[in-house]
Amino acid sequence: MSPALRLMENEVQLAALAFMVVVYVLRIVWLMRFRRTRERTFPEGRASRGAGLSLMNIALPWAMESTRRKPLFYLQFVIFHLGVTAAITATFIIPYNPEFFENPLAVRGFQAIIGAAFLVGLYRLWRRLRDPRIRAISTPDDYASLILMIAYFAAGILAVPNDAARSEAPLLIFFGLTALFLVYVPFSKIGHYLYYPFARVFLGRTLGHRGILPASRRRKDNSDEA
Repeated sequence: MSPALRLMENEVQLAALAFMVVVYVLRIVWLMRFRRTRERTFPEGRASRGAGLSLMNIALPWAMESTRRKPLFYLQFVIFHLGVTAAITATFIIPYNPEFFENPLAVRGFQAIIGAAFLVGLYRLWRRLRDPRIRAISTPDDYASLILMIAYFAAGILAVPNDAARSEAPLLIFFGLTALFLVYVPFSKIGHYLYYPFARVFLGRTLGHRGILPASRRRKDNSDEA
């Protein structure tokens, strides 16, 4: 391994990760400065139950009309984010547990997941360019974030075999994009996941307090018997 690759896999990655964590901590501190407004309606349900359901909504595709009507969009969402998880995981496995990718099945598995996410990314970019309604509401950051993810997936597919002896170029590109990714994410739309728990808890507590929750099976059965 060359000094450049060793530096890219370790110090550069750790510095970029530390930068992202610092920015996220500052954002969370900023968010916590805002006081949650007090509900002025009469309580009809449990706010805590609403918060739990709202947080779990991402894993309950049948609870959303959009995913019930178009389940393939939810499947794309799952594949895309599994690819992100696999690619990020690879950035830790390659430098700190390289023996893992000595197993051909592990390499093929990661490549399959990241490759599927790469195809989903291409489809999403094509759809964003093709659909005039989506194109009208798209910002430069939408395109930049998506193109960055597509490039990141492509680099991940080539880097996962971790064959530095043959060529270090795929690994240098992959870890270079990882560092760029870590620095860019907090300032792009990709950082939306930071706000997800705050937004979902606020929405869930509000709707739970008002009693606007999915009817339980027991309540449905009782209403049917009535």
